[in-house]
Amino acid sequence: MNQSKRSTRDRRGRGMRGPGIVPRDPGTPERPSRRERFDRLVLDTVTEIDARWHRELGLVEYAVEDTPLLPDDWGEETVPLSSLIRGTGGDPSRLVLFRRPIEHRCESRTELDALVLTVVVEQVAELLGREPEEIDPRYDD
Repeated sequence: MNQSKRSTRDRRGRGMRGPGIVPRDPGTPERPSRRERFDRLVLDTVTEIDARWHRELGLVEYAVEDTPLLPDDWGEETVPLSSLIRGTGGDPSRLVLFRRPIEHRCESRTELDALVLTVVVEQVAELLGREPEEIDPRYDD
């Protein structure tokens, strides 16, 4: 067997195998996953908006889920991008963004940033009973 073929590990002509980047800390990936990048984007967006509107918003829980749980009789052609549940009594309001439907509608990082901002701003505006343009000046319908 040819020694050079064994060392390249180029089986079936698909290129090199193994990580493209050697992690600094063994056992943890060097680059964040899509889910981790999306979580960071949502966290940055809601932190900025929540800091600006915290007094009026009160306690709000923000969450990210991969996909919404739709009932069997869901007849709509669209899939929700988020869910807003208003708080009652001592329970906080809850805003959930659905990662996969949002990512599915975006072709670039810029579009993803804009759509996350749009979804969060529209839901916060709904919660406060205000226009989205008041919530964040970057909002563009």
